[in-house]
Amino acid sequence: MDYSFIIRRANSEDAVAIKDILNESFTNYKNDTGLTGALEALTESVEAIRIAIESVNVYIAVVDEVPVGTVRVSINADGTAYLSRFGVKSNSRSIGIGKALMNLVNKLMKEKGVSRLTLHTASKNRELIHFYYGAGFYIESISTDRSYLRALLVKDY
Repeated sequence: MDYSFIIRRANSEDAVAIKDILNESFTNYKNDTGLTGALEALTESVEAIRIAIESVNVYIAVVDEVPVGTVRVSINADGTAYLSRFGVKSNSRSIGIGKALMNLVNKLMKEKGVSRLTLHTASKNRELIHFYYGAGFYIESISTDRSYLRALLVKDY
């Protein structure tokens, strides 16, 4: 093992690996949060991921040539952005992969002049809420539009 770690912009060849990361991450998210309904991230096709890679900012984290994490950020015309499809494989958690992905997102937001980054997560998932608070987000509101308590988190730049 080389113990190499990189984060790079995803390309269309990464779509299958990203689908695998999202399937594992969002299955865990669903189980950890006690959700029973469908999650869009679990039903997204490889082709839809390829389209996202071509149209928004999709990044992939790779350790020793093995894809272990991903994040997607859509930048809006009004200077705001939305973070989604953020996930890290179970065997690569708690070693800084998520933090490194978030640091890259912060750099991108500053480079692009984004004033506000938003995301949604289950408000009952303490681990994720704690992670996002540590990354500088705060809860702006909570809704049940997806049949569970879903927090809208915001980070101002």
